[in-house]
Amino acid sequence: MDNIRYSFDALSFDNRFTNELPADPILENHRHEVRGALYSRVRPARARQPRLVDYSSGVMAFLDLDPAFADQEEFTRVLVGNALAKGMDPYASCYGGHQFGNWAGQLGDGRAINLGEILNLKGERWALQLKGAGPTPYSRQADGLAVLRSSVREFLCSEAMHHLGVPTTRALSLIETGEPVMRDMFYDGNAKPEPGAVVCRVAPSFTRFGHFQILVAQDNLSLLKQFIDYTLRTDFGHQGPVTNDDIVAWFTDVCERTADMIAHWMRVGFVHGVMNTDNMSILGLTIDYGPYGWLDNYDPDWTPNTTDVQNKRYRYSNQPDVAHWNLLQLAQALAALTEEVAPLQAALDHYVQSYQASWTKMRKAKFGLSTAPDATAQPLCESGLALLQASETDMTLFFRKLSRVSDDLTLGDKALLAPLMEAFYNPDKLADGHLQQMAVWLRELIQAWRASGQKEVERMGAMNLSNPKYVLRNYLAQQAIDLAEGGNYSMIRDLQAVLKRPYDEQPDKEDYASKRPDWARNRAGCSMLSCSS
Repeated sequence: MDNIRYSFDALSFDNRFTNELPADPILENHRHEVRGALYSRVRPARARQPRLVDYSSGVMAFLDLDPAFADQEEFTRVLVGNALAKGMDPYASCYGGHQFGNWAGQLGDGRAINLGEILNLKGERWALQLKGAGPTPYSRQADGLAVLRSSVREFLCSEAMHHLGVPTTRALSLIETGEPVMRDMFYDGNAKPEPGAVVCRVAPSFTRFGHFQILVAQDNLSLLKQFIDYTLRTDFGHQGPVTNDDIVAWFTDVCERTADMIAHWMRVGFVHGVMNTDNMSILGLTIDYGPYGWLDNYDPDWTPNTTDVQNKRYRYSNQPDVAHWNLLQLAQALAALTEEVAPLQAALDHYVQSYQASWTKMRKAKFGLSTAPDATAQPLCESGLALLQASETDMTLFFRKLSRVSDDLTLGDKALLAPLMEAFYNPDKLADGHLQQMAVWLRELIQAWRASGQKEVERMGAMNLSNPKYVLRNYLAQQAIDLAEGGNYSMIRDLQAVLKRPYDEQPDKEDYASKRPDWARNRAGCSMLSCSS
């Protein structure tokens, strides 16, 4: 059992970030502008009565930690911030960013404290970060804490996205702090106490686009060069001196990773809700699970963020374009160093091409058209999505049920449509014309299926690998939160177990695959969320 660890003290902390990059010379933990440094050392605040809510056995495994260790007091003490293990060097990093399209200046880890970076037994680097463990020099006017509702959502969604095959940061643990946190959830002047909590996030790196942007804004090109060298060497395995060509190749890689991540978001119906440049990972990982949401009925203009409800900048359909715009801001920061625009523009063009290729492939798979030529598949995909939008149709259920549609063209319209009826929110109110259009479209789709030569059972299996049955629906997360705020964590644990197998049928968990109930249509937490957490 040499590959199992039973204590954080047994882990190998490397801490290359703090060992190789300049630190804030101001040691006091108060809000201030940080220049000439990439981080500030800071200790987590103490929690009064921490209590473990749940943990991820999968994350424990790649950190070489025995799952039984989660039952030990040390596990909770360290991951709530009440104790530091040997080798930990806690800090908050400095970055800037564009928020809703406007430069916001210095932002930084306002409620995130990095405990350090470990090297596991495979030589992989993993950074551990506590979210909600107290104030940092980057907290601005906030307290650096997090409440249970937002922490439940981050913990569950991080792990759910991983099992869906979406690039993401992970979550090791969710711990209640045992003390209240004041929050004004609706920004209406009615703040109230809520249970506090801390999530331990895990990723190879938490470096964001904004880390590079802030250095250009401060006109510190020497530190920008140093940080790019560090990033290429540490996170991308580059060896030797870094040239302009290396920077362009790296940026092209970032563009490609970002394109893949966004295509996966679109595939599963995920809406990030706050795609600011400080929330964009250079590793192409989904990061910062704030006011995110999942499409229930297919509505390309939907955003889960109450702050964005008027302009809908971060709506579902706009995510590919926003990612492109964010990459442009990173390119402009890099151009300050390379002084070459054309190669960076070529990388941005590569993002467009890469996203289109990835999304085309994924969308064809969702419709069961992976082997169909694009000239056949694309019009069918477009017309199918238009039909979904024309009526209130559950996106997840529709695509999952679509695989069950028979290839038998002799069936009547009613029999042909029968597998899909459960996906409509108001099936009794559907216009006959809409159902007729759907039936006509289905027959065209079936003809394309039959032309591919693929057997029906093979086509169904392939479609189910692209279309999850279980996602973290907004109302399910809210139900789990409601129970947890009363001290009942059972639904959190049940959801985590179900969401580990999102593409499997799991007959005993059918309730978790149900479409949004009417009571959740406009309820806070189920339809819209604020940035307050």
